[in-house]
Amino acid sequence: MDQPISDTIYNYMKQNREMHDMLQKNLVAQIEEAANLIIHALKKGNKLLICGNGGSAMDAQHMAAELVARFEKERKGLSAIALTPDTSIITAVANDYSFEDVFSRQLEALGKEGDILFSISTSGNSGNCVKAITMASEMKIKSVSLLGRNGGKMEPMSDLSLTVPHDRTCIIQEGHIMIIHMLCSIIETEMAK
Repeated sequence: MDQPISDTIYNYMKQNREMHDMLQKNLVAQIEEAANLIIHALKKGNKLLICGNGGSAMDAQHMAAELVARFEKERKGLSAIALTPDTSIITAVANDYSFEDVFSRQLEALGKEGDILFSISTSGNSGNCVKAITMASEMKIKSVSLLGRNGGKMEPMSDLSLTVPHDRTCIIQEGHIMIIHMLCSIIETEMAK
């Protein structure tokens, strides 16, 4: 007999609650540290450069939009750039170099010492994010990574990692967007003062 649909719904909600509990238990200090790094950079006139692939690309754009426009408060726009939406740059770099270079090339062109690279990857192994973190280190740009599963290759490379240790991509992504919203709220509150 097939599993009732309600069991699927309850199981999904249970996994989501467990993920929320894990974030509260294990990631509060890292979220606070990430917010402080970003706030410090923005107050010094630097910018946040955000990258990711697929759903994480949309999260990068979402985060940039919340900071440039507004999250919940009226305040000046904040300097945040998603490195994901420019198809001309992405396809030119992918064609002329490789897809692994699409973020590092933009970081090289747009980034400067004191900026923050914010990489999002549910696996922690996205080759183009790995290469961007390497470029960030060379440029003296701090790297903050929002990761999933065991953090992959990106976790030890990053200056700060926020890892949602779950195996389901959808649950990891829901943890990621919640962390992004928390960061936006903290950053906005501080920058609106």
